[in-house]
Amino acid sequence: MRFWTALAAMATLPLLGAAAPAGAITYHIDPAHAQVQAKVGFFGLGSKTARFPKLEGRVALSDRDAQAVTLDVQIDAQALEAGDSLTRSRLRGPDFFNVDHYRHVTFHGSSMTRTGQHSAQVAGTISARGVTRPATLTVEFSQPFAAMTGREPVHIAATTRIDRRDFGMTAYPLIVGRQVTIAIDADLTPSGA
Repeated sequence: MRFWTALAAMATLPLLGAAAPAGAITYHIDPAHAQVQAKVGFFGLGSKTARFPKLEGRVALSDRDAQAVTLDVQIDAQALEAGDSLTRSRLRGPDFFNVDHYRHVTFHGSSMTRTGQHSAQVAGTISARGVTRPATLTVEFSQPFAAMTGREPVHIAATTRIDRRDFGMTAYPLIVGRQVTIAIDADLTPSGA
C-alpha cells in the first residue's frame, strides 16, 4: 500500500513552477495521450500496478545548453486506478497517497545529462504526501535532440525507482515491497500548437 502512496506522491510534483531555460524549445504533455504507472512487489512473488491516467506538464529544452532542461509533471492522485476496488481504495487512503490531503504527485527536473542521441538522465525531485526527495528520470525521446525544433510532436518514455518509505508510505511492509518503479509515457505537443 505504501507503494501506491509513494507513486501518488510522485504524481503531485510541482507543475510549471520553474522558468524555462534560455533559448527554450517547449512542449506540453498531451493529457489525452499520457499516463503514469507505478509497480511494486506484492507478497514477494508478483507485483501490483497502479495507473494514473490524469497528468499534465511540460518539457523545455535549451537549444544553447545541452544540460539545461525544465521538466515538470503533475499527476492527479485522486484519479488513481488499480486492478480492484479494495486496492484502489487503500492506495487512495491515508496509508498510501492520502488523496484527501495530498491530491497531486509532482516531478520537477532541473538538469539533464544526455546519454545518447535520443536519451537522457534528468535529475530533479519528486514530491508526494508533502515530502520532497531527489530523483532521476531515465528518459527516451522519440526524436534525436538535434531534430527537435519545437514544431513537431515528440513522444517520451521515462522511468525512475523510489523507496515508498521515503514518502511516509510504510504500511504493510511484509506484503508490499519497498521499491516502486514509476513509468511515464506521454506524447508532447509543441507549445502554441
